[in-house]
Amino acid sequence: MMNFVFPAAVQAAIEAGKYVQVFTSAGVPIGMARDAATGQFVAHAVGAIVNNSPLAPLVLPVQLVMSGLQMYQNYKGVEAVKADLEVQRQQIHMGFQAVQASMGVLQATTAVIGVGTFAGVALSAVNLHQTLKLKKAVEKLEVKVENGFINLEQLLKGQGAEIKQLISEVVADIKFENHRLVLVRAYGLFNQAIQRMRSALQIQDINRRNAEIDAARGMLFEALADYRNPHLLEETCAAGQLRRLECSWAIEQSIIGTYQVQNEFGAAGDRLSQLQQQIRQDGLTVIADCDSDEELDFLFPEITRIHNHDLAALDIWLNQIEWIKALPEIELKQLQSKDFTNAKFSSSGDEKSATTASAIPDEQLFYENLRPKSHFYGLRTQLELMLAPQQRQEYEDYIIEQGKIAGHKSLVASNLEKASDFAVANLFYYFRVRDESEEEKVVAIP
Repeated sequence: MMNFVFPAAVQAAIEAGKYVQVFTSAGVPIGMARDAATGQFVAHAVGAIVNNSPLAPLVLPVQLVMSGLQMYQNYKGVEAVKADLEVQRQQIHMGFQAVQASMGVLQATTAVIGVGTFAGVALSAVNLHQTLKLKKAVEKLEVKVENGFINLEQLLKGQGAEIKQLISEVVADIKFENHRLVLVRAYGLFNQAIQRMRSALQIQDINRRNAEIDAARGMLFEALADYRNPHLLEETCAAGQLRRLECSWAIEQSIIGTYQVQNEFGAAGDRLSQLQQQIRQDGLTVIADCDSDEELDFLFPEITRIHNHDLAALDIWLNQIEWIKALPEIELKQLQSKDFTNAKFSSSGDEKSATTASAIPDEQLFYENLRPKSHFYGLRTQLELMLAPQQRQEYEDYIIEQGKIAGHKSLVASNLEKASDFAVANLFYYFRVRDESEEEKVVAIP
């Protein structure tokens, strides 16, 4: 369940009936409000609440989504263009700046995770909770990102001597150094592309601006190829793969942003749909490569956060694009002429984020509650079902079949449909172990 958060004055007007939220033709809210009497657009949302928690994706900056409705090009007079570009530049700059901060943190933690024989060391030092705190430190400029990495002494502040020793071994590993050099180059390309985008948005001539945006996008695609290098991913443990792939998703979001700035809503929407599918498929690949409890402890909360928040944020963005594509020309012009500076992020929103970062994440608590009630394979399967609900039917069919054999009359389709993924995964492995034991008894009979 998702609810949008508007500036206090706008929210009060919505509750009083003066303003109303905007919905797509399918009845989906997009995070925009309009005047109930005149139909004029008045503000866009500054955030959202998902399952009673503030929308806080791990990879995708909320700023980029909430400023999405500002990401367009105007074709009006020169003076109007100057004014609109400044508002647009500030909105987009905020989004891309957040992407940079996210990228720096995600990449920096690969120096802790390592590759090869050092894979998986000290994962607790960069788990979901620690990563969220580190992101907040970077946003506040308390920790500096250089070449896509963070000074490890800052990163490891408060960690034990044993973990520091293990990480020093990772840094000394020649295989990791080879990976690090590729990531430094890729992050450098990404950073240059973002800087080029910022400069492009200062150009008033539409053709020259588009040429610069095209060039920046080309650099982003080049950086993306390095992060998704299959050879390097194969050499990395599941946790390390997830971090590299998260960086690639951040770059994909920047690429989508370049299309939307150029009013290429069809291309932007298509890539958003592809990215949602890619995240799910990448997640399943990482889960399949997870072969230890330590890695599962790292992956489960993080992938849950990505599922609950990042994919939800992409849904918002896609719904906005589909809505813009369907707008009548008169309303599109009205949207383009609107200054939404009154809907910028407020300090109260920052305080919520800070609270979220300092507290143990809900996903971590959720996992810690499940862990004693299940086992490695059951938990890993539950994670798979979260990303690929279409696979659940196969598990339910097996449970129903085995339930009939065992005489469990309650294990029927109508009951299993109401069961949680956790229950389905555990039932599946209960019967699977039981089934394998029966087969072993038959083989053992002389």
